[in-house]
Amino acid sequence: MSALTWTSAVPLASLAAWAWLLLGQGFFWRTDVRMPPSPGDGDPVTWPSVAVVVPARDEAEVLPLTLPTLLTQEYPGHARILLVDDGSSDGTGALARELARNAPDGPPLTVLNPGEPEPGWTGKLWAVRHGIAHARSGPEEPEFVLLTDADIAHGPDSLRSLVRGAVSQRLDLVSQMARLRVRTGWERLIVPAFVYFFAQLYPFRWVNNPGARTAAAAGGCALLRTEAAVRAGVPDSIRDAVIDDVTLGRAVKRSGGRIWLGLADRVSSVRPYVGLGPLWRMVSRSAYAQLLNNPLLLVCTVGGLVLVYVVPPVSACAGSPVGGAAWLVMTLSYVSILRYYRQPLWLAPLLPVTAVLYLAMTVDSAVQHYRGRGAAWKGRTYS
Repeated sequence: MSALTWTSAVPLASLAAWAWLLLGQGFFWRTDVRMPPSPGDGDPVTWPSVAVVVPARDEAEVLPLTLPTLLTQEYPGHARILLVDDGSSDGTGALARELARNAPDGPPLTVLNPGEPEPGWTGKLWAVRHGIAHARSGPEEPEFVLLTDADIAHGPDSLRSLVRGAVSQRLDLVSQMARLRVRTGWERLIVPAFVYFFAQLYPFRWVNNPGARTAAAAGGCALLRTEAAVRAGVPDSIRDAVIDDVTLGRAVKRSGGRIWLGLADRVSSVRPYVGLGPLWRMVSRSAYAQLLNNPLLLVCTVGGLVLVYVVPPVSACAGSPVGGAAWLVMTLSYVSILRYYRQPLWLAPLLPVTAVLYLAMTVDSAVQHYRGRGAAWKGRTYS
């Protein structure tokens, strides 16, 4: 094939890929998938009991901003909070008790210490297992368990809204992708794209379709029906999962449960990512696991990212109108998520730069995996 043919064929392939992504990938770029609507007022006659399980490891920095939002939930039913202190060295458990004493009218708080995880368990899922087991061992087994991370802040009606959606739509798992913090320059460049790429891999409309195979969840905020957890064997059946939220969604859906995933309006993460390093580690620790630690999938992913995100701007700058059209489509597809994060739209044409960073993070994730340092998080490394 001549050089002239290559210079025209490759941008054309990229434009075709974008046409397919835009129309055939579950409209992933849209941001209108929010809490499932309830028929009528949607309130249940009797509000089910809920156990809120918060796995926490060295979270003293963010806990004062998040735990009070759980302790002041406006929930009409019975709720209790189980914070599972996963081997913290910064006083997380003691701080949680102090915060609970300052909110005497909120749901009761119990701090649990599960000890070091048994072989085959990731730390977070070991903590979740301990929390769920404690919740179910009480005099009244909760109908729902809310799994929420220690860095997640909830609006005052968050729990009520989640339960209303689950009960009115007969859902077994309702999860919301928390609005991540976006303040610094690096956060603006990387964080909105994190949600954009996640939705591209797991289009929310496909996840929420009972007839589709696609399944996922957002681990920061996931309301799980206890009956569905028992049916799916959760968390024991996913005990070694590094990407625990996606694995949770798959386990519940494969066991016959109905799941729902969308963007959050009243749930947000307060965790700061100062500089590129923390953001790099956030992505690279699980990127290769997302590819099943498979070298062939890594090669295909790198090639796909280059074709879809790198070819358009490079060919456009070389004078290709087809490349320019692909870059324009890419840019427009990114506008919705930037608006959701209230970010300037001039960031949209920079999506190829962000994609190259994600490509480098993915390759680094594979390198760290083969060096025996993959999936490292807060002092723990998982194979």
